[in-house]
Amino acid sequence: MKMSIEKDLHARSGSKCELCGSEKELTSYEVAPLQNNGRVDDYISTCSTCKDQIENSDKMDSNHWRCLNDSMWSEVPAVQVVAWRMLNRLKAEGWPQDLLDMLYLEDDTMTWAKATGEGEDKDAEDFHKDCNSIRLEHGDSVVLIKDLKVGGGGSLTAKRGTAVRNIKLVHDNTEQIEGKVEGQTIVILTQYVQKNK
Repeated sequence: MKMSIEKDLHARSGSKCELCGSEKELTSYEVAPLQNNGRVDDYISTCSTCKDQIENSDKMDSNHWRCLNDSMWSEVPAVQVVAWRMLNRLKAEGWPQDLLDMLYLEDDTMTWAKATGEGEDKDAEDFHKDCNSIRLEHGDSVVLIKDLKVGGGGSLTAKRGTAVRNIKLVHDNTEQIEGKVEGQTIVILTQYVQKNK
């Protein structure tokens, strides 16, 4: 299954990163939440540089993302979604706001783009926040502030102080995030985590 997605992505992208055009270290990036039952339309072809910065906002190099000037015009909805999300993350820089003002997304594509909470008004109350009311973003790292028993029949206890990297926001519940502890993906209540600075 995964191999056929990789093959289809290479064919669609011409073996290039669909964001910056690089031909080096290509991989697939799943654009959450899935819209097409995990088919190729839920993925984009990315280089390791783009993927790393999408997933780790602390590694963001705003100049790298000037590539969105071109890729935001892609006809592939998943590429449009990622371009829109990245421009929203960077809009404080000034130039991304100009691109956002020009970018038009179909209604269903815009709904997909907004599904992870990107682009929401930072003052809005309805967002994921840690135990200190600090906003959590997709890809952040957090630390557990108490021991948590992990369900599912296992005897795993996630210890206080455990770092959980590259979290995913549960898009329909602002009090929950997903993250990996000891290789197991678990749902964690946001009130029990503190964002890593």
